[in-house]
Amino acid sequence: MACTNKDKLIIFDTTLRDGEQSPGVTLTVNEKIEIAKQLSRLGVDILEAGFPVASQGDFDAVERIATEVGPLMAGRESIGKPMRIAGLARAVPADIQRCYDAISKAPLKRIHTFLATSDIHLEHKLKITRDECVTRAIAAVSFAKSLVDDVEFSPEDAGRSDQDFLCKILSAVIEAGATTLNIPDTVGYNMPEEYGAMIKYLIANTKGSDKVIWSAHCHNDLGLATANALSGIMNGIRQVEVTINGIGERAGNTAMEEVVMAVHTHPDFFPVYHTVNTPLFFRISQLVSSLSGMAVQPNKAIVGANAFLHESGIHQDGVLKNKMTYEIISPETVGANTVNLVLGKHSGRAAFRSRLQELGFGELSDEEFQVAFNSFKTLADSKKRVTEQDLLALLSDQVSSSAGDKATFVIKTLQVVSGTSFATATVQLQNTQTGDIMVDAAIGKSGPIEAVFSAIQRLVGRRIRLRKFDITAVGEGVDALGQVSVKISEDSSVEDSSESDGSVEAQQDDGLNQATYHGHGADSDIIQAATRAYLNAINRLVANENERLLGERKVNV
Repeated sequence: MACTNKDKLIIFDTTLRDGEQSPGVTLTVNEKIEIAKQLSRLGVDILEAGFPVASQGDFDAVERIATEVGPLMAGRESIGKPMRIAGLARAVPADIQRCYDAISKAPLKRIHTFLATSDIHLEHKLKITRDECVTRAIAAVSFAKSLVDDVEFSPEDAGRSDQDFLCKILSAVIEAGATTLNIPDTVGYNMPEEYGAMIKYLIANTKGSDKVIWSAHCHNDLGLATANALSGIMNGIRQVEVTINGIGERAGNTAMEEVVMAVHTHPDFFPVYHTVNTPLFFRISQLVSSLSGMAVQPNKAIVGANAFLHESGIHQDGVLKNKMTYEIISPETVGANTVNLVLGKHSGRAAFRSRLQELGFGELSDEEFQVAFNSFKTLADSKKRVTEQDLLALLSDQVSSSAGDKATFVIKTLQVVSGTSFATATVQLQNTQTGDIMVDAAIGKSGPIEAVFSAIQRLVGRRIRLRKFDITAVGEGVDALGQVSVKISEDSSVEDSSESDGSVEAQQDDGLNQATYHGHGADSDIIQAATRAYLNAINRLVANENERLLGERKVNV
């Protein structure tokens, strides 16, 4: 959607950093890499891959994205350059160095450093004066500039900061070498007119403002993130920091699809144009939703299940006569025109590989392709029609369960007997670390899912609290693929798991601040799907614990 008399709107995606800070969202390295590949194909200009100093796992993910995704050009031919990889760092030398080490192998890279500037943050969180804040900001940007050419600075909580002080600190970091200035409404406090006026004032009163790109990062606490970002664009913003589906801390971030489609739908209104491959929006929305466990509300703008449905008789009559009567965006524009019958059980490898390439999964290894093809064949044997949503669900499940994430426990066999009074489940697991095969059985008073989960708890020797359990049908009909999302935490209310029979009945919640782990599973049998999701979440819990113990041993050494 190029337009030579307008400025390019730079899309800075932070799904893998701010988006992953959503409560309960923990993505594995393989999942982050898959999402990063799809964001690259989508046309994202800059990807904030993570916060490298946060943990070894986050560092590894950013490093692999910089190495494996940073150079990719597939789907970016019209843009002419690979996606720039950014890492976040506090205004601390150790953070900035760690960030550079993680992104150093990317052809195009950026260090994004931040420091709070509002008086409430300076006084209560940082406990420093305004002058000390300026000194720290200059030092951070100067150090980052010595490592990379592209440096972004964010005054955290800018939306509640004194504007004249912002002009002072922003002028100083420009002189120190910052190339992008991001103005965050960190707590979603500003009104659209207020945010737009602030951007206009800062650009007019900051020394060297014409030498940098101005960026917006808005949160959705009052439901105004998109409105604020668009108001910023009208007042000089040329980069927007966004996430797929608007996921993020608290009420979330600005949704990329909303900002881009607003600009797309009003080409004569906004002073910018975009280069996003919009027909990929619906697919990447489903992928991020599946892997993150953050369901998309049906009435979500652009990518919600109801976004292009019409139930009112008046609306249906109008759409039948002319779609433009009630549709300002065609479903095809955002990829919501799912083809019902894409493949069947007689389809071969070539047709299947071709369809995967269309969905953006063309870079699977031979082993990964074979696993996906086997899953497709199994599904095709039980379904008459395999839809695009089915394939996306299967591929999301494969990414979640990838061997590259070194799952500790894998399911070998599962047998369930259910009746009107109670259910029993016999589960066989293998510990991949020791090679041991373990078998146990359990009774579920509430049904087969409880029986399976109870048996797994005893096999893995842990007391697990089930915090969320969602089942979604992918497609229509009794043979629809079932997609299960769970969220778990370790139950601290029972110190010794041997004291319990493994029941998953609700208990008094005394661990609201415990770490939670998401699991995803897809299968035409919902009990199988639930088992995969539960075990996937447990493997994440175990992997996180192993990483923590490894880090403690390194510190002790």
